[in-house]
Amino acid sequence: MNRNKNTEPTIHDIARELEISASTVSRALNNNPRISLKTKEKIKAVADRLGYRPNTLASNLRNKKSNTIGIVVPLINRHFFSSVISGVEDIAFKAGYNVVISQSNDLAAKEISIVQSMFSNRVDGLIISIAMQTSNFDHLKLFRKKQIPLVFFDRAVPEIDTDKIVVDDFDGAFRVTQHLIDQGYKRIAHLAGPQNLTTYFDRKNGYIEALRKNNIAFDESLVNVSTLTSDDGVPAIEKLMALPNPPDAIFCGNDTTALSVMIYLRDKGIRIPEDFGIVGFSNEPFSKVVSPAISTILQPGFAMGQKAAELIISKIENKDRTYQTITLPTELIIRDSSNRKK
Repeated sequence: MNRNKNTEPTIHDIARELEISASTVSRALNNNPRISLKTKEKIKAVADRLGYRPNTLASNLRNKKSNTIGIVVPLINRHFFSSVISGVEDIAFKAGYNVVISQSNDLAAKEISIVQSMFSNRVDGLIISIAMQTSNFDHLKLFRKKQIPLVFFDRAVPEIDTDKIVVDDFDGAFRVTQHLIDQGYKRIAHLAGPQNLTTYFDRKNGYIEALRKNNIAFDESLVNVSTLTSDDGVPAIEKLMALPNPPDAIFCGNDTTALSVMIYLRDKGIRIPEDFGIVGFSNEPFSKVVSPAISTILQPGFAMGQKAAELIISKIENKDRTYQTITLPTELIIRDSSNRKK
């Protein structure tokens, strides 16, 4: 019987060609020790020639395990998030897991759709940093309800009891602000991210605490909250510089806004760092190569990804139901944009 060229070859096609049973082919392709090496090689050669692909979906349904981990990040083009992905893949690949990567573009609706799709496609676990827009967490609670391992990194949801890998945002922001005070800046502004996210809430509070410790009054007019895109940086600094008593330094919630602030001020003839100090957060690759180079906070993205993968694989394989929050330290990198007491 001739097989239609457009149909996928099956184990029955291989069996017919070699005049053996389909069960022998199946055992050989699954590396069963009962089948001789010579027979396995013969079967594999025919399978390769016919273009046979094992039906992993059917196999997964039988085994109730897909050997796939889903990872959802807000923006793949941010160095921090791509570093986390690399860390996850480093551990997952060695442990025999595939990684399916998606980005939410910081949109709640897109995140919900991605997460539901990953749930339907039976990922064994999900690693996620939530979108800025996300305020309802039912799509993530579903994973917990069905006891599918869930790990948050960077942006976590406090109300969901599961594993979380975060950095010490409060301490990082405190050190940035203290550094600017030590450099002699008097009016320090803060470009903050959405305060519904603990990441940016903690950064703002670290900034406030450093001011308090140095007996500097907190001025709410010096704080600008946005989604921290490059387009948000310019209107924020314009508004701050138009104040009756404008700032002479700024702590930006990420390097993207720090760069747009720096370009705006430089175009206005303001000298950095002599007249104005700037510090970002995340250590994007561009922060080192622009002039002046931008002071920033280094987040250990690769290590966070490795830790997230180790935790989720442990949960998948051991069904462990204890949860932990791991807080990794940050590092202040001082560069020319804020270092006026060189």
